[in-house]
Amino acid sequence: MINSNKFLKSVLDTVTQHISVIDKDGKIVYVNKSWIAFGESNNCSMHNVWDKINYLKECDKSASCGDELGAKAADGIRDVINKIKDFFYFEYPCHSPYEKRWFMMRVIPFGLDDKEYYVISHENITERVLAEEKVLNQSRIDGLTDIANRRYFDEFLDNEWKRCARLKLPLSLAIIDLDYFKALNDTYGHQAGDECLRKVGAVLKKFVHRPADFCARYGGEEFAIVLGDTTAENSFDMMNDLIDDIRALGIPNKNSSVIPTLTASVGVATMYPHTRGSKEELISAADKMLYNVKENGRNKVLYFT
Repeated sequence: MINSNKFLKSVLDTVTQHISVIDKDGKIVYVNKSWIAFGESNNCSMHNVWDKINYLKECDKSASCGDELGAKAADGIRDVINKIKDFFYFEYPCHSPYEKRWFMMRVIPFGLDDKEYYVISHENITERVLAEEKVLNQSRIDGLTDIANRRYFDEFLDNEWKRCARLKLPLSLAIIDLDYFKALNDTYGHQAGDECLRKVGAVLKKFVHRPADFCARYGGEEFAIVLGDTTAENSFDMMNDLIDDIRALGIPNKNSSVIPTLTASVGVATMYPHTRGSKEELISAADKMLYNVKENGRNKVLYFT
């Protein structure tokens, strides 16, 4: 005869969803193999002692540090425990430093031996969300340069500001202006100007490797790069590499007052969103640095922190 407990545990350990069960006080009484494996692969320090963890208290701890997702999870679980809701679920981002990830959390109650328990599952929905993003991105991409447009830039910067504020990380913004681009257009024609913008867009893409990195066409011959969790010094070094790569394109611009090939000026600003300022102030600071570059010879980077 099948050992029902062992059989059920074996079944749950084959499920790819990360599953835990808590009691009405929030204490974890069970986790499946996928839950443990996810904790281990994400350097979770408590993955060996799950039965000593209070899930609700961990959510509250995150919420007290400004984590909106932790607060939402705690509120939803309590709504189910207090019978305000029959169940609770929500979708949330959980990006690693190397890839974008999204999960769906579900909380469902059940009773056993006159006691109440709550199943909490986290399902990886990254594939679905990325497919949805691909469709959405068609309206977010600049048709000429094949990088993000200004509307998508505004949306991304807003979200990244909130994320860095929650996690107490630095946020850097670079605004790039192509030096004497009007002279290039007037000298070689608009088709040459368009090809120049496409090549610069391709260069910018090389500088965005992580989910927290982002490049966009800011307007006309201006571009922007957002660098989450990046210090002023690191962003300054990256932008110096960027203007080197733009010069290396060797795009002719014989009527430029700098050198007879295309160059760029860059203003960089870095802030810690959890301590001060706003995203509007970040943009203003980067703009001011760009203005100072253009007033002082162009073809260089200045930064504010």
